[in-house]
Amino acid sequence: MSRRKVNENDGLLQDCKCAVLKGVGGEENVQSLVHCATRLRFVIKDDAKVDKVAVKATPGVIATAEAGGQYQVVIGNEVPEVFAEITKISKLGGTSASDGRAAQDGPKGNLVNRFIAMISAIFTPLVWALAGTGLLKAFLAAAVTFAWIDNTTTTYTILNALSDAFINFLPLALAITAAKYFNASQFTSLAIAGSFVYPSIVALNGVPGITFFGIPVTMVSYVSSVIPIIVIVWLQSHGERFLYAALPAAIRRFVTPMIIVIILVPLTFLVIGPLSNLISTGLAGGIGWVFTVVPWLGGAIMGGLWQVFVIFGLHWGFVPLMTAELQSTGLIYITAPLFAAVLAQAAAVAGVWVRTRNSNLKSLAAPATLSGFLAGITEPAIYGVNLPLKRPFVFGIVGGVLGGALISAGGVAANAFVLPSLLALPALFGTGNTVMLILGLLVAIIVPFGLTVILGFKDPVNEVAAVVDGTDLEVLSPLDGTAVALSEVPDAVFAGGDLGKGVAIIPRVGALYAPFDALVVAAFPTGHAIGLQHADGADVLIHVGIDTVKLGGKYFSLKVEKGQQVKAGDLLLEFDIKAITTAGYDITTPVIITNPKKYPTIGSPAAGPVAHGDPLFLAIAEEELATAK
Repeated sequence: MSRRKVNENDGLLQDCKCAVLKGVGGEENVQSLVHCATRLRFVIKDDAKVDKVAVKATPGVIATAEAGGQYQVVIGNEVPEVFAEITKISKLGGTSASDGRAAQDGPKGNLVNRFIAMISAIFTPLVWALAGTGLLKAFLAAAVTFAWIDNTTTTYTILNALSDAFINFLPLALAITAAKYFNASQFTSLAIAGSFVYPSIVALNGVPGITFFGIPVTMVSYVSSVIPIIVIVWLQSHGERFLYAALPAAIRRFVTPMIIVIILVPLTFLVIGPLSNLISTGLAGGIGWVFTVVPWLGGAIMGGLWQVFVIFGLHWGFVPLMTAELQSTGLIYITAPLFAAVLAQAAAVAGVWVRTRNSNLKSLAAPATLSGFLAGITEPAIYGVNLPLKRPFVFGIVGGVLGGALISAGGVAANAFVLPSLLALPALFGTGNTVMLILGLLVAIIVPFGLTVILGFKDPVNEVAAVVDGTDLEVLSPLDGTAVALSEVPDAVFAGGDLGKGVAIIPRVGALYAPFDALVVAAFPTGHAIGLQHADGADVLIHVGIDTVKLGGKYFSLKVEKGQQVKAGDLLLEFDIKAITTAGYDITTPVIITNPKKYPTIGSPAAGPVAHGDPLFLAIAEEELATAK
């Protein structure tokens, strides 16, 4: 069953999940369910209740197998979708083999890359809602600006709530995704996040003299905040593991959430809040002094770093400075360069929209561009596009630095407390040098847009590999070892070619390299399998060993992450051959084309000793076969 069919025929997906679950004897006959790269792996209670003929005959099921105490249903590339559908209609599917504990088994690399990967993973399920509500906010702001709707009416109040509620209560949404990422209890995470935005707690923001059991508390706003809830859920995940191990089984389920909430929420208010306030207040005071002495430098700092401050929740410390400046002078000089910061990120995501050939990325970049420019809502752009791609985010910072410096050098200030956007530009008119304002805004837009379009980024589609004869794909050996026929693999599904054609390798060195320029479409935290996609659509699965998913990542060290672009010869994975074989697992590694309808056969298969980078086989495209005939 191809991915195209799954997407276009939801009925087939529905039939598959229902028939498979019924065929294994129903939910009550399943002890556990996980999935790996290609298979649903059931642990069955009563084997006699399994209708194996019916399961194997189910549309979408490629084959079935029984090994290692599991009943394995081979689905192929669509196994995550089928697994997700089964979890919707049952209570099965705790932790899949592809959804391991990201906090522990996530991508390796420097701290910046790991932080970006974490933020991207946590925000990915939210970006469409952020983009949609942000776009609604932009349209509503435009309607008010052009007097199409009166912002004093109840109609406006309702529409504003619809567009503003999601980002206002963002900590609640992040609690769910962060809990999934760190393997914490989602509902306990929601209880923590709920306290952050609880009305009476929100009302305490800025109120002096607050104490907790006599301890002074500096209460700050957690509305729309990002970092506090992520940090606390990470702490929660560690606390829960400790408490579940330490507490008696009879009380752990209700005592653990109580202890977690009563410790971590006050910890946030007592430590994270004051620390955030101290840092942001210090930054605000220092930058305020710079604006007084060297305005262009203050503009460059605010234009370049404002979105970074927003990511870490440090922007709240500037609000008192802004309001105080407005009250004393009637103007806010520190706000003017923020327009450059916001428009620069919007321009960068517009560049992604123009340049990318990835349809999903393009469809996300479009509304993110509009909401960024019109309403100043940059969260969809930053978290959904620019930050994961890295380079557009940096280009946005460059544009913000240059544009902010020009705007502040011109002595431009805001005459009202506004959210920076194109629709709020009238707040900047009438102060300072108008030419410098326009020049700064143009630079803030043109520079990141141009850099993104011209210099580009790691587009999942743009970085292509060479294709032999325009259609066929030469797959290089990803391992040093001995190439053997796929039929020699000690697994009936692989050996029978049910998942596709290819060659197997018995590795002699525990290092796996990219067999061609590719997009990493599956990088399992367990490290046992990696899925790669060539720019022409070829999907290749490299499965290190047989049933090695059961090792849970032990003896594997993943070097790449899902969504990463790699070049032929890049190191993807390291593994300990001796330890894996000592543990009783066969290390034979199939390398197969998993979309056999497009590549129904292979040519020139290697046999005998091979080194990584040597030709392994030629994947022959369907079009080439038709031409030959």
